[in-house]
Amino acid sequence: MTLLLTGYEPFGDDDENPSEMVARELDGEELGGHEIVGEVLPVEFDAAFEAMRDHIETHDPTAIVATGLAAGRAGISVERVGINVNDSGSTPDNAGAEPRNERIRGGEAAGYFATLPVVSVVESLLDAGIPAHVSNTAGTHLCNNALYSTRAYLERENRDVPMGFVHLPCTPELAAKHAEDGNGTSGASVQPSMPLSMQCAAIRRTFDVTLEE
Repeated sequence: MTLLLTGYEPFGDDDENPSEMVARELDGEELGGHEIVGEVLPVEFDAAFEAMRDHIETHDPTAIVATGLAAGRAGISVERVGINVNDSGSTPDNAGAEPRNERIRGGEAAGYFATLPVVSVVESLLDAGIPAHVSNTAGTHLCNNALYSTRAYLERENRDVPMGFVHLPCTPELAAKHAEDGNGTSGASVQPSMPLSMQCAAIRRTFDVTLEE
């Protein structure tokens, strides 16, 4: 009776990733008679899904919540859909890969909807005073890849496991570092942020709502 929670390792110029921190913080917690298993995925297009698949096979979870960093977003973003595109934009992965307009899985569906109760989760977060919204795009980097690839895999395997993706904002510490790196003392803006404790509370509530539905 496990709940699989994944985050991503740090990438780019950052030496921390809130999604990794949340996964490690919640690892081992009991929630609704289930144990949260926190795992950290590599920021590599060629390796991330294989790691996710291995975690699913190892833990046989009741529900899956994947998370990643969306620096610049002001709150929790619960993603509605993953699309069949890998495009790294201006940010290569940690192995230096820079896919452009590539299909994640050739010949397969254009998109997969999250099977978490997306709207109910956001309503619950807002009721708890946690800034949150439904997001209709997980981008085209590895966060989108996690949602699309995992949903496609669960479909192929006929596994009825609620799964979705949640984007997390910067922590205050990370936002301050970004402002420092971006010359915040010279008029640069500061990215929105959310304390790690609130981010953890948001993920607990995401699992709670999912188990209730």
